[in-house]
Amino acid sequence: MPALITYRTPVQEDWVDYNGHLRDAFYLLIFSYATDALMERIGLDADSRGQSGHSLFTLEAHINYLHEVKLGTEVWVQTQIIGIDRKRAHIYHSLHRNDVEEALAASEQMLLHVDLAGPSSTPFSARTLQALDQIIEQQRDLPTPEHVGRTLRLPNAKTKQ
Repeated sequence: MPALITYRTPVQEDWVDYNGHLRDAFYLLIFSYATDALMERIGLDADSRGQSGHSLFTLEAHINYLHEVKLGTEVWVQTQIIGIDRKRAHIYHSLHRNDVEEALAASEQMLLHVDLAGPSSTPFSARTLQALDQIIEQQRDLPTPEHVGRTLRLPNAKTKQ
């Protein structure tokens, strides 16, 4: 199974800047909608969240802007599960369009399973872990994405002492 397609949309007029390019904040919005779709896929949809009081919070997100995206472009997000533990999911979203083979943008994220009554972290339910494990198994042969684990730094930069 290739990376899971979790969200698809045309770039909206109010999402573009003065250069006609997708604004940086809207890349995150698109990736956020993809995370919502992933949540539905693993049993954390709105009904389940209402009944269990559990949800996912984003602990950290890194975005790499790789190609420009213009008004009206039909884009989609592919999602890959990089790893999980009892309470966290390490995921990777990549943004795509038809005429470009490479990703337009990428977002690596760490998500935390939370009991909203606390709020406090809590282990995934058996049902959610099973759904995550199933996706991981289906994606077993996918390579680790190029932009996973990157850090923000200037190579050979002078630093303040």
